[in-house]
Amino acid sequence: MKNLYLSLAMVFAMLQIIACGDSDGVSSNSNDFSNSIDFDESHPGMEKIRAVNSSVLLGSNEVTAKANERPQMKVVFTYDFWFSKNEVTCGEFNSLMKSTTGLSLKCEQESLPATDITYYDAVLFANARSKAEKFDTVYTYNNASFDNDKHCTNLDGFAFHPEKKGYRMPTEAEWMLVAQSYWNPSEGWTSENSDYKLHKVCSKNKSDAAICDMVGNAMEWVNDWLGNFRDTTLTDYVGAPDGGSLGHRVVKGGSYRSSSESINKYNRGDVYTVTSSTRADYVGFRLAYGNISGATWMGADGKAATSRIVALANSSKMRSETGTYKVKLAFRNDVTGNVAFVDYSSGILSVTEISDKIDSYHPEISPDGKKVAFSTGFEGINSDTSTIYVRDLNADGSNLVKLEVKGAAIPRWRVLDNGDTVIVYVSNPGNNKEEASFKSTSTWQVKFANGKFGKPEKLFDGAYHGGISEDNKLAVSGARLLRARIAKSGSTIAKSAIDTVWYKNEGNAEQACNASLAKDGSKRTLFLDFGGKTGREFVGKNYGTHERLLIADSTGKLVQSVASPKGYSFDHSEWSMGGKNLAVATLANVNGAHLKIVLVNLSDSSIVELAEGDELWHPNLWIQKTSAISGNSKLDPDSACAYMTETSDITTRLMKVKMDYFWKYKDTTEIAIIGSSRSFAGMDPEYIKSGFALNMAYSAQDLESTTFFTKNYILPMMPKLKVLALTLDYDRWYVKDENFKAWFGNIPGYEYDKNHGYWHDGLVGDMVAASQAALNPTDAEYEQFGYHRGLYYDKAQGWGAPNPEIANDSNWFKIDQSGFDFNLQKLTEILKMARNHDVFVVGVVYPQSRNFLKTNAWGRYGPTRGAAKIMQDAVLELTKTYPNFAVLDEYHDGNHDFAPEAFANEDHLGLIGAQIMASRLDSLLNATLK
Repeated sequence: MKNLYLSLAMVFAMLQIIACGDSDGVSSNSNDFSNSIDFDESHPGMEKIRAVNSSVLLGSNEVTAKANERPQMKVVFTYDFWFSKNEVTCGEFNSLMKSTTGLSLKCEQESLPATDITYYDAVLFANARSKAEKFDTVYTYNNASFDNDKHCTNLDGFAFHPEKKGYRMPTEAEWMLVAQSYWNPSEGWTSENSDYKLHKVCSKNKSDAAICDMVGNAMEWVNDWLGNFRDTTLTDYVGAPDGGSLGHRVVKGGSYRSSSESINKYNRGDVYTVTSSTRADYVGFRLAYGNISGATWMGADGKAATSRIVALANSSKMRSETGTYKVKLAFRNDVTGNVAFVDYSSGILSVTEISDKIDSYHPEISPDGKKVAFSTGFEGINSDTSTIYVRDLNADGSNLVKLEVKGAAIPRWRVLDNGDTVIVYVSNPGNNKEEASFKSTSTWQVKFANGKFGKPEKLFDGAYHGGISEDNKLAVSGARLLRARIAKSGSTIAKSAIDTVWYKNEGNAEQACNASLAKDGSKRTLFLDFGGKTGREFVGKNYGTHERLLIADSTGKLVQSVASPKGYSFDHSEWSMGGKNLAVATLANVNGAHLKIVLVNLSDSSIVELAEGDELWHPNLWIQKTSAISGNSKLDPDSACAYMTETSDITTRLMKVKMDYFWKYKDTTEIAIIGSSRSFAGMDPEYIKSGFALNMAYSAQDLESTTFFTKNYILPMMPKLKVLALTLDYDRWYVKDENFKAWFGNIPGYEYDKNHGYWHDGLVGDMVAASQAALNPTDAEYEQFGYHRGLYYDKAQGWGAPNPEIANDSNWFKIDQSGFDFNLQKLTEILKMARNHDVFVVGVVYPQSRNFLKTNAWGRYGPTRGAAKIMQDAVLELTKTYPNFAVLDEYHDGNHDFAPEAFANEDHLGLIGAQIMASRLDSLLNATLK
């Protein structure tokens, strides 16, 4: 198992044992689908699925199903497609990929399923086959990233194009449609018959089966992002438009590790969750072929759409352009009329749309990056009824407030010299060509504080919606003419100024629009024209409407121009807020469709694509003005506290949360909790009264990882530490050091700390500030993983299934004891280090479901009870050698006193259980450390 990490949402809602009825996932009006499958020599190894007018049910209405599997949703097909007879084999994979990316899987047999591959590896294979057979590539991207083993871990600018006819992974709906006729758990390689290993494809199914291995053998990637279902009917559903806040993917069919009883068609994940960069030795894929011309996506808001917006530039690219990760892009989705945004600070490339019925134009992000203002009227359209709103810049668009005035449009935030935050707006955003009409409009400002508008104040006549300079000496407007209001000497534009028109040729004003005044103090004006004579003479050649981004200095003189990409013209040009020499604009094609948002770097005239969609308007780019550690020259801002990257899995990301807590609380922590997800969910530090406690545990942590964090951070850097409480997961002592290397081996922050001796000789800067400036998890992840100083809180769901699934061969100890030996050695190493630091160690055995007493396994991952007894006795022997060590066993081999309501699932406690464990740890410490 490599690069595979636990999603806590899945860890703490383990697979429930659900009966597999014949109707599972089959639409009530669907017949046996096997009669609609044809062999087609044009696509070797694939069968044509005649799916037109067919339907399938995704998900389940079972109350025991996971939240993301409920409710059941119907999908109708209007197209046919091709589907692989079997999972892509190791030999097939290597035959294409070795010469394409250099990746060559280690094959015990070439006919085994290709596994231990990322979603992106499968994408590149699909594209390679499309190219080899001279079809379109369905997947596009800008750049590919690979790990040391040549596995693809990220595709920058990745996009799926269902309208293209080529090879791809099947959608979840396609996979389910085929599965409803080829679902027979008795004919799958599962834990009952697989000996916990892969088998040759199609070696368990009937010899005449058109489709093989839909159950078991290798779990299969499908094409979809993991989204939610609704009780509705969708046509040609292809999943969520992006990965949302966590970037989860869908896998189907179970594997050789899963029991046949636990595999349901509607299951969408694994005990371990998967994102695009995850790989595991039991996850593979198969291919589909064919285009989906009317694809339907459904986002987290539950709204279905036949269009979507794809974010293209990743956080690293934005940081290289802006100097910080603290960047947000807001814009109008003109298809829906809603404000959408991308937050680059977390490394997750996801577009969030604030859905409501308010038509939202000209969004502008507040100076602190937390709110967005917008208007219901837009530039060039005469309207004295436009309204301005402000709301939180989050998925809910919470705390919406309205400016109660007759007419207000095109809001622009400013921070005044006295510290007040105000919004400047115009009374009417219409055409400014006619002098009298322009003078009848006006420019205003209103204070905004504590979520409320103050009293509006008129600044001057004329709708100068292009912005006001920081020194109040210049204002501009461009809605047919490029107008400027220039303060007289010694005055301001609000007191005494001259109104004039810039951009003239031989005294005649030329057409201009989309004026934006720089926010960096340079007083430069960005605008677009219509290929006028003045612009052509400056550029030195002819160009078409909006094909040049023009920049004028503080006097209106042209000083720079940037050409639009071939086949496109600019629109909606706007300076960035907080950056220098950076602007954003939309790109319109020859038909006038605004398909892309781009970042324009005026320093070198380079253009970076930020997003693409059907109709994107009014981009606004917010950049945090200064790095939190920019003034500290002794800390490298590229490496300090960079404990995650854009491609990091959820375990690495949640440990970034814990490391932030570590630097914040290291000088006050007296009790450190560390270990696996059982500690993460099962020990509430706020209920420990023996001292100030911090939970540093994370999902799937093994004793190699525990040793690393204990040796390098916890023991030497926590001066008040008295107690280390670590997890004793006897059932997971087959795991050695593979997880640690995969999750933390190439993370720059840990390498930086290592290169500086983990700061044992003293810090050289503010690590808390460095943590804030680094790439960080989302707010939702901080809330989820940082509850009660590091506790993961999940709802109580009881003991789980009456007959719990055993996720590993219970005989692992008998087969190979090297894992036990390794973990016992690591525990001994920790005890020696703790003794040298005068720290008491408590090994905690957390309770699991009492239903494991019905099985032949000690716990979730085995082993036999006899093997568990051997391990327990070996650990208890250590208490004799190390007086600073005690064992708190609250499992008692399944005979514990924890009620079902104390559990989140089969082998993790919930909040109630975590509070009980805290009190029992307190009792042990009070009795032992007197």
